[in-house]
Amino acid sequence: MLARWLLALLMAGSLAAPTLAADAPNYTRTEDVIYGRKFGLAMTMDVFAPKTGANGAGVIFCVSGGWISAKEGIHLGFFAEFLKRGYTVFAVVHGSQPKFTIPEVLDDMHRAVRYIRHNAGKYGVDKERLAICGGSAGGHLSLMQGTAPKPTTILELDAVNRESSKVAVVGCFFPPTDFLNYGKEGNVMLGDGVLSGFRPPFEFWERDPKTNALIVISDKAKRKEIGKAISPVYHVTKDSAPALIVHGDADKLVPIQQAELIIARYKEAGVPCELIVKKGADHGWAGMDKDLITIADWFDKYLAKKSN
Repeated sequence: MLARWLLALLMAGSLAAPTLAADAPNYTRTEDVIYGRKFGLAMTMDVFAPKTGANGAGVIFCVSGGWISAKEGIHLGFFAEFLKRGYTVFAVVHGSQPKFTIPEVLDDMHRAVRYIRHNAGKYGVDKERLAICGGSAGGHLSLMQGTAPKPTTILELDAVNRESSKVAVVGCFFPPTDFLNYGKEGNVMLGDGVLSGFRPPFEFWERDPKTNALIVISDKAKRKEIGKAISPVYHVTKDSAPALIVHGDADKLVPIQQAELIIARYKEAGVPCELIVKKGADHGWAGMDKDLITIADWFDKYLAKKSN
């Protein structure tokens, strides 16, 4: 998943980056902004901001493939189009498997969005005009933010964590959406089968109350419960963020059925949504920069409404 996604990313970047290179002085890059800490480690993002023509909205880019994230995965080609349109881009690096599980990665993304919302004024963006984008695992994380954000609360000591982690709109590529019905109804895929190469992020754990040791959960019912909790399809409501999904109909790693399932839920809930099917495409393809233009158009449509 990661290798294919990064290859597609580089293919997109090779086409999109030269266009922006001539305009390079028109944006700034602030590297390694610390949005949170856990286990003594800093969690970071890079912030790309237009010097002129900023539109007051932001795009959160999930740097993730196979629930692995690294600074080296931040490639300008993926968000050149957003910068050209005046968006401030927040390229978020989360904790990676095999060290961290998907629920822990989701916590990182919630923290990142909360940090951005809390510091929206500093970055010159409206916290109610935030989009989120990613592909594969990054698409999954994007949809989770769009369907299951953490609410605003006054109970946290940390002011950042008092913010909600809500986003206004989602645009993503080939996302897993239902780990309990993966490829076909009743096919539970929690690091199994086609996802067997990605077992570590599904090694859910709990603490032993007596020893405080971390114990891997083996009970199938408990694993399914967590699998449901990390599947965005089960969180769709009428309040979910509008979503655009781009997916190849020949994807062998994340079947297009995954996109179709959540699109059906969006429609049932009355949430604006669209599925763009790439005929004959697998898990990534050449020319994805053109699809990023379509995603940017989708963001323009819904973020412009938020500014009224």
